[in-house]
Amino acid sequence: MNICHVNLASGFSGGERQTLELIKQQLTMGYQLTVVANPKSPLYTEVAQLDCKLVPSSHFLKSHSKDVTSACQLIHVHEGRAIYWALIQSKLHHIPYIVTRRIDNPLKDKWLSKIAYENASTVVGLSREINKQVLLRHPGQETEIIPSSPVSYPFNDADVQLIKEQFKGKFLVIQAANLLAHKGHDVTIEAAKLIASTHPDIHIAILGDGKEREALEQQAKGLANISFEGKQTNMGNWFAAADLLIHPSYSEGLGSVILEAINAKLVVIGSNAGGIPDIIEHNHSGLLVEPGDANALAHSIIQIAESSSLRDTLHLGGKQKLAQFDIQYTAIQYQKIYQKVSYHGV
Repeated sequence: MNICHVNLASGFSGGERQTLELIKQQLTMGYQLTVVANPKSPLYTEVAQLDCKLVPSSHFLKSHSKDVTSACQLIHVHEGRAIYWALIQSKLHHIPYIVTRRIDNPLKDKWLSKIAYENASTVVGLSREINKQVLLRHPGQETEIIPSSPVSYPFNDADVQLIKEQFKGKFLVIQAANLLAHKGHDVTIEAAKLIASTHPDIHIAILGDGKEREALEQQAKGLANISFEGKQTNMGNWFAAADLLIHPSYSEGLGSVILEAINAKLVVIGSNAGGIPDIIEHNHSGLLVEPGDANALAHSIIQIAESSSLRDTLHLGGKQKLAQFDIQYTAIQYQKIYQKVSYHGV
């Protein structure tokens, strides 16, 4: 098949990593691919090393020549601004498009957003909650659920050892997420306060940066059992060094970092919000706590820290759960949608 992938993000977070993983898998399946990407993004640099036609575009109004998609059967959109690029290209050159939506926020009630989603042949949500939000705004829209697939990160034994030495004698808990209000770092800090005196051997490392950092550091002032380690480019080392990942978000499209942690053989605790329950089955592939419940988070952290048998159970359950998220499986699910859409056309 010949597919045009579009992702105009300038950064390289979960959505861009997932875009890249799908592109790589489809190349192994014999696809011919065109990729429209922001030339300033790491995604563009990564795709430039692959056997793809690469088209630079820093804005959805740019790069709309007919030859970009003339050989393609459809456009696959991977982030918010890209949907407008696909809408314009579709109207100009009569090519259908599908959208992968990764966030569980309510869809915008704006005319251009409405037109863009209404003209999409299919909207693929990573989770049930995402599709619920799509259908609330567009009840007649064709939707499918295809989750993310975990990305594997390399690690260096010497660097892993350095992290372990830094937290020697500690049960190391990590939270890896941008420091944004909906990610639940405030809940993590309150949980840290609850276990500070009773379990001084548990340490929580916050990995990430963002606009909430100053307020969160102020909230955590005086706590010795929590540290802010900043934005990381070596997540494989942290996954290998840590004992537990927590992800107590108030909302979440799916939670790709949870998949990545399970793939790295880490035990996980997540909140019962958004698409997280699509990954975590309580007491099977991880533990779930209610959003905002610091007491439950603290209790669950202690449970896992104190029970090797529980850790073993969750390791096994996580491994079994990952089979549903394998990139070979999800790529086949996308292929079925491509075939259906390209058959019907625009």
